[in-house]
Amino acid sequence: MQNFKDIELQGLLQQEELRQKNGINLIASENYTSQEVMDIVGSVFCNKYVEGYPGRRYYSGCAIYDEVELLAIERFKKLFGVAHVNIQPHSGSQANAAVYMALLNAGDTILSMDLAAGGHLSHGHKVNWTHQFYTVVSYGVDSQTNLIDYDEVERLALLHKPKLIIAGASAYSRAIDFEKFATIAQKVGAILMADIAHIAGLVATGLHASPVPHADVITMTTHKTFRGPRGGLIMTCNKELGKKIDKMLMPGMQGGALMNHVAAKATAALQAMQSDFVAYQQQVVSNAQVMAQEFVKRGYTVVTGGTDNHLFLIDCLSTGLNGRQVEQLLESVDIFVNRNTVPFDTQPPLHPSGIRIGTAAITTLGAQEKDIRSIVNLIDCAIKYRSDQEKLIQIKKDVKKIMHAF
Repeated sequence: MQNFKDIELQGLLQQEELRQKNGINLIASENYTSQEVMDIVGSVFCNKYVEGYPGRRYYSGCAIYDEVELLAIERFKKLFGVAHVNIQPHSGSQANAAVYMALLNAGDTILSMDLAAGGHLSHGHKVNWTHQFYTVVSYGVDSQTNLIDYDEVERLALLHKPKLIIAGASAYSRAIDFEKFATIAQKVGAILMADIAHIAGLVATGLHASPVPHADVITMTTHKTFRGPRGGLIMTCNKELGKKIDKMLMPGMQGGALMNHVAAKATAALQAMQSDFVAYQQQVVSNAQVMAQEFVKRGYTVVTGGTDNHLFLIDCLSTGLNGRQVEQLLESVDIFVNRNTVPFDTQPPLHPSGIRIGTAAITTLGAQEKDIRSIVNLIDCAIKYRSDQEKLIQIKKDVKKIMHAF
């Protein structure tokens, strides 16, 4: 096997390396990990089957992995100021599922943000499994401001008496008031879960208010703004509540932990404690705000008029294109965004009105405000001159120049 090489897969790997090297990534849920994180994901830690929790494993040979997992747990406890951490979820959706199954019974009511308003599939959308097991009531945003209407959230909570309220989103560009959500949850005796998958890096560095003093349970992903390996995480301030969720995750719904990812999560947590990570998150937010305002200046409809975090939405219909068409157009010049519904969207989900743009990945590569303005100009030109193939070829070359400068 020494000389064995998967030629086909190596070819695809090289193609993907070139795509990432030459293309501008503005997908809000993506980022570039450090080389150290990638090395650990590809290390010997991937060879061991590790079921159970530290000190309570189902296989022998796990002593080192106990230390790895405990190290990761302690780092996240210190970083976020929580009492209990489950580091094992394979994804944010699995983290959410473990919480639901541990704390709810079939048919219980969940109050969560509507997907069309910026919520997430795993929060109870009708195409997700959660909608089949639980009664889901959705809150949205104000029709004038596109901001969360906390009075409406409270009204729905008082009316439906949910067992669980979810505060969190995947496409909401403004700060979330976890304290207000906690007050509402307390009024109806609901459990409050904060899903900070997108804003975890901002929360870790104090650039977004933390849900820790207010939420019963916090879930997150370790990629996106956190810039670690792909994976999920569950945190609580109540150890007993945490232990209940632990039992549901494993053995309740998940088998062996991906210990290479657990180890890489530990490294990502250590990196998040460094001063340059704080500077990075500040630049992410600054870049997003500059980009949003540059689009506004050019006449684009930016939902809520700007952003407080790493992402924002653009309603594209005024350009004569829908979100999917803009996504495909920009991909043709090696700029990557994702199509997305906007609040009160009249278009179908596969062909929505908007696109979602995020700055976490491009900031990792070193983008500053001047680079952001250049990128906006290229996007604007691509949309305006979409029928001019020569112009699009030149834009693609300019994209490559920007990326090579990074």
